[in-house]
Amino acid sequence: MTGLGFQSKLNLPYEAALEKVTAALKAEGFGVLTSIDVKETMKKKLDIDFRKYTILGACNPPLAHRALTARLDVGLLLPCNVIVYEQGNGTVVHIIDPLSMTDFIQDPALDPVADEARQRLKRVAEAIQK
Repeated sequence: MTGLGFQSKLNLPYEAALEKVTAALKAEGFGVLTSIDVKETMKKKLDIDFRKYTILGACNPPLAHRALTARLDVGLLLPCNVIVYEQGNGTVVHIIDPLSMTDFIQDPALDPVADEARQRLKRVAEAIQK
């Protein structure tokens, strides 16, 4: 756990780690709505070489619906981001903690949704360690 989320260091190649985290998200009811290949984007837009780095936008539709029903502007914080990047001989996976995103909103109606999302994403972080 870091200030913003759950971090895991995996002794897996990048592509295998990306597949593993996507499968673990699916097992907890999250689909990947967006996948941003930062390495490719940096090369295309800036002609800069960058490490393999992907930003996944993960969404659990029932949780998103509950959050948006409680407060429409919470959509600014959705979806839940997961980053996967190469580091040394392994891969780092960093998953946002939904409570870190809602701390500054301080809306009690969002607390149960954020807590459930946190528990699910925490299980994702634990599952990819196995």
